[in-house]
Amino acid sequence: MNILDTIIEYKKSEVKNRKAEISVAELQKSEFFRRKILSMKKALFDESKTGIIAEFKRRSPSKGVINENADIGKVVSAYARNGASGLSVLTDSTFFGGCAQDLETARLNQVPILRKDFIIDEYQVTETRAMGADVILLIAACLDPAEVKNLAGLARSMQLEVLLEIHNEIELDHICDEIDLVGVNNRDLKTFEVDIDRSIALAKRIPADKIKIAESGISSIENILRFRENGFKGFLIGEYFMKQPDPATAFAEFIKQLKAKAT
Repeated sequence: MNILDTIIEYKKSEVKNRKAEISVAELQKSEFFRRKILSMKKALFDESKTGIIAEFKRRSPSKGVINENADIGKVVSAYARNGASGLSVLTDSTFFGGCAQDLETARLNQVPILRKDFIIDEYQVTETRAMGADVILLIAACLDPAEVKNLAGLARSMQLEVLLEIHNEIELDHICDEIDLVGVNNRDLKTFEVDIDRSIALAKRIPADKIKIAESGISSIENILRFRENGFKGFLIGEYFMKQPDPATAFAEFIKQLKAKAT
């Protein structure tokens, strides 16, 4: 069993337990459930922003501990203040060290937030809305096309935007009308190996009406400039900033260099 299979098996049990603890009706009473969604799509076309979806991540199965001491409030506020087009917040606890409270803390910032987790059940869609997220992640590697369409349709009915993550040509079949953004993960979720050229290779196969996002393994200004040349509007970056002693300062410096080279 590979890493992704292990995560999904655990997630099934986790979701079952959460359903028993908090009903859908209770989730719908959350103060965040009816808040107005902030559009990631619009933010990525805002020229005053950077196109970067900055991620807060404490650890991962492939890298182990990345940064367990960072203050999420301080870090994500710095991301937002220095031009992040959006935030990505891990809510998986067992494998990534995240939690729902992290997303609620990030919600204090008026920028779109992606809930980063392994969504396999309709319950999690309602949960995502109740947490205060604006965008939900659906991973093609752990869903079939029919499941993607169903979950995406439900998310859209709750005004959430939908980011579909793919990492090979076969998964292009998961793209449907209900998807707003398509992210290409340079990291193979089954082996966790990174190939920075993966996004470039798949870019031309993604429908023109979908906003393209490059994910994982982005560690330089040159990476971003190259992705932009190939039609990408968004760049999800987490580990590069989080592995620094001070992620907030690292992000600010990265943006300063990006603006200098992009002009």
